[in-house]
Amino acid sequence: MRGFSLNQATTKRWPLDELVAGCVEAGVEALGLWREEVSEYGTEKAAALVREAGLTVTSLCRGGFFQQPDWYDENRRAIDQAATLGTDTLVLVSGGLPDGSRDIDGARRHIGEAIGALVPDAQAAGVRLAIEPLHPMFCSDRCVVATLDQALDLAAPYPAAAVGVVIDTYHLWWDDKVWDGIARAGREDRLASFQLADWITPLPAGVLLGRGLPGTGSVDMRRFAHAVRETGFDGFVEVEVFNEEVWARPGADVLAEAIAGYEAAVA
Repeated sequence: MRGFSLNQATTKRWPLDELVAGCVEAGVEALGLWREEVSEYGTEKAAALVREAGLTVTSLCRGGFFQQPDWYDENRRAIDQAATLGTDTLVLVSGGLPDGSRDIDGARRHIGEAIGALVPDAQAAGVRLAIEPLHPMFCSDRCVVATLDQALDLAAPYPAAAVGVVIDTYHLWWDDKVWDGIARAGREDRLASFQLADWITPLPAGVLLGRGLPGTGSVDMRRFAHAVRETGFDGFVEVEVFNEEVWARPGADVLAEAIAGYEAAVA
């Protein structure tokens, strides 16, 4: 694995220019970005900032939410934004059930069709669509893709260079079949992104914000890192954490702890 990448979500309240400066000062070579913060800062301006700092943008989050009526236009904008930022990976949080629906199988079929509709646009832009399976507790509203095998099955009809998958330890640590899924992702050349976040208990009231920095919870990070390394994956490894207590801390302190957690996981 080439090295560490700080996902912008981990230091959500660190302004982008300070985040970039902090990464440079710490010797960090890469970061993952989020569309909302990039759009607020200005996409072209953000692209120039990162480029002039010599940083690699490892991913842009997020596309997806295919249950929304404007999913195609919104994802086209996300693809264009990723290309402008110079990243080849657009993370897809595929979306939950449409309002009033209980048809989870139909929702998954629609996701596959939607991804297929976006493949030509992504290929033309040099951007890979990366399907991220989320923990099953998010199926109803955020992502009906809950396992790595489901993500790989959705990706399978399309070229591996155009559609891959994300392995996020927070979302997949519970699944005893994930190890076979990681090996499959390697065989099929689908592994687009690897993200570290820990599972902490008790979960906060807003479970979306229940992630911990690597090494603070229940996930066997080293086992994940070993399994991913065995596939031949040599990309950057992102630390991506959503946690109000983490966000309240100084960005430089969080970055230092994220680096230490990464080093302990992948050494």
